[in-house]
Parts: sequence; C-alpha cells; structure tokens
Amino acid sequence: MMESDTEKSTTMERADRYMFQTYGRFPVTLVRGKGCRVWDENGKEYLDFVGGIAVCALGHSSDVVTYALQEQSRTLVHVSNLFYTKPQVDVAELLVNNSFADRVFFCNSGAEANEAAIKLARHSAREKFGESRFTILSMDNSFHGRTMATLSATGQAKIRKGFDPLLPGFRFVPFNDVPGIESALDETVCAIMMEPIQGEGGVVCPEPGYLEKVRELCTKRDILLIFDEVQVGMGRTGKLFAHEHFGVTPDIMTLAKALGNGLPVGAMLATEELGKAFGPGTHATTFGGTPLITAVCRAVLEALLSEGWVDHCASVGGYFKSRLEELRQKYSFVREVRGYGLILGMELDLPGGPVVNACMDKGFLINCTQEKVLRFIPPLIVQKEEIDPLVDTLDGIFEGMK
Repeated sequence: MMESDTEKSTTMERADRYMFQTYGRFPVTLVRGKGCRVWDENGKEYLDFVGGIAVCALGHSSDVVTYALQEQSRTLVHVSNLFYTKPQVDVAELLVNNSFADRVFFCNSGAEANEAAIKLARHSAREKFGESRFTILSMDNSFHGRTMATLSATGQAKIRKGFDPLLPGFRFVPFNDVPGIESALDETVCAIMMEPIQGEGGVVCPEPGYLEKVRELCTKRDILLIFDEVQVGMGRTGKLFAHEHFGVTPDIMTLAKALGNGLPVGAMLATEELGKAFGPGTHATTFGGTPLITAVCRAVLEALLSEGWVDHCASVGGYFKSRLEELRQKYSFVREVRGYGLILGMELDLPGGPVVNACMDKGFLINCTQEKVLRFIPPLIVQKEEIDPLVDTLDGIFEGMK
C-alpha cells in the first residue's frame, strides 16, 4: 500500500518528533532500491555510491537475498543457539574454507563482532599469562564501534567524547608507525587491533611493509593481531578479505556489513588455538546467526565466490580510481586519491560536505568522512557506465569551485 500525500509530507517531521536525533540525516526519504539505484518518495532516482556504508555488496533488492529470505522464512526463522541449525553451520564452513580461520562466532553487528574479539583476546591472555596481560593497542583515527568496549578501542576523540569513564586497558598509536607500536609495547599488551584499511578514518591505506612488520612484532612478542574487516572485508577491496593484499594473516578477524547485504549480522573468526579459549558460557548472543540471517549470508557469500563479483570489484575499482585520478590531475584542491577496489577516498583541501550535497541534488549519493575525504563505497555490482556519470558530475561541480 502506498503512503498518502499527507504521510509522505510528514515523514521527516514525524522522525524528528518520535526518534532520537542521533543522525544528521539528509532531507531525503528513500522508499525503494534496485541494484545501484534508489528512489525517494517523490520519485527522484539516485545512483548510490554509499551502499548503506559498504553494506549492499550485491546491490539493493538483490534477487539472491530475496530468494534466500523467502525460502528460509517458510521453514525456520529463529531458534536458540542451544540447538544446531544448518544455515549457520553452512556459512561457518564457507568462511573457514575461504580464510585463515578455524572457528566462527556469529553475532548481530560489527560492534558486537569487535566486542567478541576484545573478549576473546583478553580471555585467551588471561588463561595463558595470568592477570598481567590485558592492554590492547589500537590506532589513532580508528573506528571499531559505538558500544562501550568498541568505543574505548576507537581512536577518535570526537566519538569518545562525553562517555567517560571508558573501559580501561586501551592505548592508541599512530597508523603506519612501526616505531610507535614498538615504543607502546610492554608486558601488559595482549593484542594489537586495527583495520587493514581505515574506512571511517578517511580511507587510509597501509604503507608498503607496514602490516608485515606489525605481524612480525606480534609473533615475536606472542601478541595477538586482530584485523577489523567490518568495512573492508567481503570483497570490498578486490580480495575477499583486505589483508590478503598484503600477505599478512591475523589471529582474529571481524566481519559484518556486506556479509548480510543489509541484514544485521556480524562474525568473529579465529584460529583453532584461540577457539579453545571460548568454551560454553564464555560468550553468547540471542540473535547471533539465526537461520533466517545465515541463510542470506550463505547466499551472499556463495554469490560473491561463484559469480565473479570480487574480481569484478578489482577491475571496475581500478577503472573508478583512474577516473578519479584524472580529476586530481585537473584540480589543485584534490590532494590525493587512495584505496583498493571499491573503497576509494578522494581527499580535498576544502570541506567535502558541499560536494556531497551538490552530488545529491544531481542524483548521486556519495559520502564524506573526516570532513575533507569524499568516500566512494558503492555496491560491488556497479558498472563503468554508472561510474562515468558520477565522475562527470564531480568534474562539473569542481569546475564551479575553482
């Protein structure tokens, strides 16, 4: 049933009246999506280069997702994790067979996956070393979530502000700074937690050799390495997992976002040795890995692996980056273009918000992070024919800003 004109005109007003104002929303009410396109309540079409913030890997209203939801909802939607369910085991097996890991824990979000990783790291260290090892090193400008533990692990003061006292036992060092890590290591450190590529931090990529040296340090000091791949995992970079670009293997990895293509899911993956530290009763969640959710995850992961979307991401992402580089060469206020696959950042010498708004007026949804970095994280199914109009639109906007 379609909304009446009255309901349409008051959607934003009602949201402002009844909902917590925790988001700075754009004045647009989206009602429909298909592929890389979404439509607002007035029928205006937008090409979506935000993708739910790197979530909708297979696009909006994907037939893969719709079919999985329909089929599983007819049989079993939810039971307690006190029982086995086949879709959950299927996804765990797929993840293990296509990663470094031996064990998977399912939850409901990236923040929960990172919470689980923090708990596993500390619990494992407690069993192995006693009470002395509990500190986790995290990176400046990192983002790991908004629960109290993941907030405490997030290296952005603006996000942590106002929530003191935070969880103790976290220490921050600069990204791409091996000496900084070395100077911060002491006998209390049990793990280093980082995003292989910082998404919310501005699409900041590791310098050559950096992650390899971090891995060497962790191995040498018997410290766990945790990779938060919530935003950059699941094919986003042109590899199934971002760390594969650098030949570095973590001890723990977290996933979410694209794993469910829009449904709430998170996963923590770890080695067999660490799996032993999480026995019955050490961690749990009511809704983690329900049959309905994991049936979708299974379909999404199978599609990514079998339909060539990861390779497509690498190819079209390279094309997209080259087109953005053309703009960098043309406009002096474009400082840098960086990223892998379809997580690309364009850093400007001026605020990016007006560019985002101008693009939206012209029918393109993009994102700005760290105030001056335009971030492009479209569905992995995006085509060159959809990239070109965006780049041409940016060219026109930039021309007017000179």
